[in-house]
Amino acid sequence: MNTYSEVLFEETAGAGGHLGLITLNRPEVLNSLNHSMINAMYGQLQKWAVADHIKAVIIRAADGRAFCAGGDLRSTYDRFKKHDPSLANFFRDEYQLNRTIFHYPKPYVALLDGITMGGGVGISIHGSHRVATDRLLFAMPETGIGFFPDVGGTYFLPRLPSKIGFYLGLVGARITSDDCVALGIAQHQVPREKLEDIIQGIAEQSFSNDARQSVSEVIAQFATPAKPSPLMEQQDAIRQCFSVNTVENLIKALHECSNPICQESVAAILKKSPTSLKITLRALQEGAKLDFDACMRQEFRLVCRFLQGDDFIEGIRAVIIDKDQTPHWKPNKLEAVSLDEVEKYFAPVTHELV
Repeated sequence: MNTYSEVLFEETAGAGGHLGLITLNRPEVLNSLNHSMINAMYGQLQKWAVADHIKAVIIRAADGRAFCAGGDLRSTYDRFKKHDPSLANFFRDEYQLNRTIFHYPKPYVALLDGITMGGGVGISIHGSHRVATDRLLFAMPETGIGFFPDVGGTYFLPRLPSKIGFYLGLVGARITSDDCVALGIAQHQVPREKLEDIIQGIAEQSFSNDARQSVSEVIAQFATPAKPSPLMEQQDAIRQCFSVNTVENLIKALHECSNPICQESVAAILKKSPTSLKITLRALQEGAKLDFDACMRQEFRLVCRFLQGDDFIEGIRAVIIDKDQTPHWKPNKLEAVSLDEVEKYFAPVTHELV
């Protein structure tokens, strides 16, 4: 086992071959991702991708409340305040990691037990297999900190049914494992106590010509039926309201809808950064038409612009640092965010993500 403390790497063997096992190991901060963890994971995945004896990779978290609650925002805030010129490289390297997982040549299995948000979604949802326990709490809450749903969020969210991805991305709503299985965010739900059995079962399984199918067959042996999804029961109202083309029209549609989920949504949206809302809606609309790599290039352009603005750092201050929950957005009204200003966020940057 690698003794690198914040993320552990080991190879576990069974009758069917070897697995690469990644364990996120910062439970005291909900396994939030810092730059060194991202670089370590990227390097290890590159090695395992070409290692003949490694047939699959599994990622899990040390015992605690979370799989991964996202990127280390406190570190991001500190680096911003110190005018760290390399801060954009954190996101560049994180997005390269997301892209590596999306294109990984071997089965990549994420065991989602507990809080999974933001950056934690980015290191799980793009792999071949996502396994949820009933403790999974999933969200893309970035608009609440003056940001946008990145780490591939602009790719997978608009591809969810019934405009639910637009709801998740704009509102930042938290959903359960039953919702995640219904949406395909996770393919299987399993009892938490069976996670070790899944790891061992995959190690023992001799893969057929279709490695991903072989992994699916093992996981299916431990899966339990998900309960009906509360979120999917509201999909008609969500589709109706979130099919509009502007944030202003969205707020109007939500106000006019009597469904409780719409009333909760409009109350939440009105607290968000107006800039974040307009950028997010446009990014999701564009992402629906782009392939994954193009979405990641678009996201890197956006993050470079957010790092030059006010709202992202102000959102981190209000929610994470001072915890006063009263961010002062600039501008603080939707009508003050012009179409031209939105367009500037999407323009090419000097050093594109390649």
